[in-house]
Amino acid sequence: MLNDDPPPARNSSDQRLDASSRAQKPTTDKPSRSFFTIPPPVKRIFDKFPLVTYAENELPSRAPKERGKHVLHIFTSEEDARKGRPSFNPACVKWQAYMKFNGIDVSVVPSSNHASPSGALPFLLPAVAASAKDPVPSNKLRKWVLSQKGAEKAQESEDIRYEAYASLLDTRIRKAWLFQLYLNPANNALLQRLYIAPCSSNPFVRMTIAYQLRQAAETELVKSSASDRLVEDDIMRDAEGAFEALATLLGEDEWFFGQEQPGLFDASVFAYTHLLLDDGMPWQENKLAEMARRHGSLVRHQERIAMLYF
Repeated sequence: MLNDDPPPARNSSDQRLDASSRAQKPTTDKPSRSFFTIPPPVKRIFDKFPLVTYAENELPSRAPKERGKHVLHIFTSEEDARKGRPSFNPACVKWQAYMKFNGIDVSVVPSSNHASPSGALPFLLPAVAASAKDPVPSNKLRKWVLSQKGAEKAQESEDIRYEAYASLLDTRIRKAWLFQLYLNPANNALLQRLYIAPCSSNPFVRMTIAYQLRQAAETELVKSSASDRLVEDDIMRDAEGAFEALATLLGEDEWFFGQEQPGLFDASVFAYTHLLLDDGMPWQENKLAEMARRHGSLVRHQERIAMLYF
């Protein structure tokens, strides 16, 4: 129902107040300012210096110009890259080997973590002709490999023990590797050669990098240990048990889990055994190699992959 009631009557005093308020009210109202309104002085600055979005940086001058081939960025030297040799970094060797197992032809180039979009190596730049042209970080390389047409598709084990044995590599053997390379003073020259000297010739910069690398390794080891004190004997004893378990798993088979062709697990094991057993790594103290050599099956596995794929 419409409201037809008339407005209440107003007396003469109310009328005089209304007239007075109208007389004092400005003839024009100021527009209300929003909280998000740019103040005029700031707006004048932006009018003179507008924001500009610059184009993406080009690839470094040493990056391959002919992009008809996939390019894997890894830790390596210029000479080793030209000859297609395995990297000196386990994570990079793992993916080099896995690419070869799957028949994927890639070029390798020396790189560093600073060049990687994820901050870690390796990463892959697909060929220009490929459907995906964005860099592929290491945590997506397996998916990328399996998506490639024409790839041989190395078999992957569905054994329920796979994760348990993989953890031996990711924890016990990796921890021993970090300790032997980064924290063992006997191998300081090797650490300098691989990761420090290529970064800078300045002695102070090298000293800083060496400190940072050792601190990072120690932090990772302490984080995964039961105590804040690192005991080399305990770390090496765990690694020795891991090598023994891996040798038992492999047995007399050519490839892990009884597969007919090598898979990702084989690449993961080779990544460590090759760098420990290969004479190209000038270790001054290499207790891990002594452990691996006690197991002929692991030595033969490493030699088989090196001969067939590298």
